[in-house]
Amino acid sequence: MTVITKITTQKKNKDRYNIFMDYGNGEEYAFSVDGDVLVKFQLKKGMELDDLSLTEIHYQDDVRKAYHMAIRFLSRKMRSETEVKRYLAEKEVDVPIIQEVVHKLNDYQFLNDEEYAYAYVRTQMNTTDKGIDLIRRELLELGIHEDLISASLNEYPYDMQVEKAVELCGKFTKKHSKDSQRILKQKTEQHLIRKGFPLDIISAALEKFNNNHHHAEELDALKFQAEKANRKYAGLSSYEYKQKMKQFLFRKGFSIESIEEFLNTQNDA
Repeated sequence: MTVITKITTQKKNKDRYNIFMDYGNGEEYAFSVDGDVLVKFQLKKGMELDDLSLTEIHYQDDVRKAYHMAIRFLSRKMRSETEVKRYLAEKEVDVPIIQEVVHKLNDYQFLNDEEYAYAYVRTQMNTTDKGIDLIRRELLELGIHEDLISASLNEYPYDMQVEKAVELCGKFTKKHSKDSQRILKQKTEQHLIRKGFPLDIISAALEKFNNNHHHAEELDALKFQAEKANRKYAGLSSYEYKQKMKQFLFRKGFSIESIEEFLNTQNDA
């Protein structure tokens, strides 16, 4: 048994207390505890503590320290239960303590994965250009249960998904206006897939956007690609030049009809 000889408040943290004890060689600093732990164990000067009591005190104090750590982490923004567990694990908190802290946070409603999932979907829906497939993957990585994910994704209406995909189509095609209709359609589809939109949304968005170029736009893109190829094939005979240009432009995704029309226009010029 050892005896508590003095208890003082820490200068830099008024919620923690320094415990001094006599180990037989006079008074010396032993450990510090959180104020709640001090009250819970009714620690006071003259109190005797055995090894079992000390072990329990240290454990409960570690729980309190981890709890405060988690509260500070949660104060920045909403977090999932998995995020909190990962954070505490990175801080080298022991698993039993993490489990107890998470249990307390759930009891006090500081953690609620259902509310978190719904809020996350609404935030991504209103502030980003992500599709539901990408949002689903992110929620899975955050440790949200699949049932909760499916329910929360219902917050993202079908019509809104299509409108957002249509908007992305417009932005993307402006940046790639020199591509052929076929190539642009393929690139746009891949872009929307990377953004996390399902195939049915992509199909509806492309139809609504009317991704097919107007005839003049298609010819402008074809002319741009032909000008690049012209430098390469300019020294060839008329027949070879025409054949090489056809092959090049066809590989770029332009239709035979558009290519023939363009080359005939060149010949007329």
